[in-house]
Amino acid sequence: MKNYDALLNDLAPQKFGKKGVIWTTALIVVIIAGIIAYIDQVIKGQVVTNMSDYALWGVYISNFVFFVATSFVSTITVAVLRLTNNAWRTPIVRIAEIISVAAIIMAGLTIMIDMGRPDRLMNLFIYGRMQSPIIWDVIIIPTFMAIALLLLFYPLIPDFALLKEYFKDKQPKLSKWYGNLSLNWTGSEKQKSIHIKAIHLISILIIPAGFMLQTVDAWLFSTLFRVGWDSTNMGAYFISGAAVAGIGALVAVVYIIRRAYHLENYITEFHFDKLGKFLALACLLYLYFNINEYLIPEFTSKKEEITHLNVLVTGEYAPLFWFVIVGGLIIPIIVLFFKKGRKPLSMFLIGLLVVLGSWWKRYLIVTPTLLHPFLPIQGVPEAWHHYFPSVHEWLITFATLAMCLLIITILVRYLPVIPIQRTFDEQEELELNKNTKS
Repeated sequence: MKNYDALLNDLAPQKFGKKGVIWTTALIVVIIAGIIAYIDQVIKGQVVTNMSDYALWGVYISNFVFFVATSFVSTITVAVLRLTNNAWRTPIVRIAEIISVAAIIMAGLTIMIDMGRPDRLMNLFIYGRMQSPIIWDVIIIPTFMAIALLLLFYPLIPDFALLKEYFKDKQPKLSKWYGNLSLNWTGSEKQKSIHIKAIHLISILIIPAGFMLQTVDAWLFSTLFRVGWDSTNMGAYFISGAAVAGIGALVAVVYIIRRAYHLENYITEFHFDKLGKFLALACLLYLYFNINEYLIPEFTSKKEEITHLNVLVTGEYAPLFWFVIVGGLIIPIIVLFFKKGRKPLSMFLIGLLVVLGSWWKRYLIVTPTLLHPFLPIQGVPEAWHHYFPSVHEWLITFATLAMCLLIITILVRYLPVIPIQRTFDEQEELELNKNTKS
């Protein structure tokens, strides 16, 4: 343990300070408010929402799509960087894994919140038909969740063994938990060999699972033949958008953890520079798919498509639309092209802007399309032609976002956010190389 002391003092989980306690308490208060609103929704029914026969998918589905998109961070950053052996990835991969697990858990919970009869949830599994894209989602979400949990847990095993010894005298109960989770890890060559192969296998598995998750999510929309969704571009469109949402969330969380735990020596400006380039590439790709999604319908000039585009570009949803395109994509691309724009603080602000733009983008994908069906219902109330979430919907939505942040907060509290064993091995290898050159 002697060689690990410095690293463990820096990277071992720490108790929350005053700010951490206030943050956690605030999240719990928001969650409780959301739970109360949801109980009222279950008792009174969906009448407490502003959803109708037009806007039958409201902010809940927008929120669900956002969580699914954010969970993609484990595929694009963790799996790809692990498989390509990029050495700079070490301080950020676990944070990405934590975000992915929290997001996919909340995606599954959010879709249940949207159900008018949650007591009939099991009917999806009992009477589900493979012809329905919804069943594809029911299958792929738990599958992705299981792989994401494995991708988080398996690399942690050596660190759990270290933490077991580190907390042995300080916190015996916590040490016992870490010991159970370490699965009798001794660090033998045989264990290391199996461990590396297993991580590579899980990393390979999560890539097709992640792409399938985003594609199935897109197919839920594109198979409905509605204006704004009826596009073969939707799968790639969702995947590129998920990359933007996931990396944006990663940048913001990495910055906060770096400051809260004083990890400047481990997560450096170099890492933010790399993430900035990664995010700029993702934004460029997504901007390209947005141009495809909106420009071609403008040229074909179909009546229904033009009506939909006018509402987005110049109509009721124009402020949100231009905020998403300009604020969520174009401004980040311009800022990230400059080295100063890839400094930690500017990256944090850009990350927040991108995440906010990504959330509202999902709202724009869902809502305006539903308000312009091919066959409008005759004699409906005027209110049905417009949609904005009710107080119940906002409280429940904020609660799901707070719950996602709470899961991240709890995991950050009890897990080493930077791999200890991996960092030690890399430092040892670097020192060996220096001595060899000398």
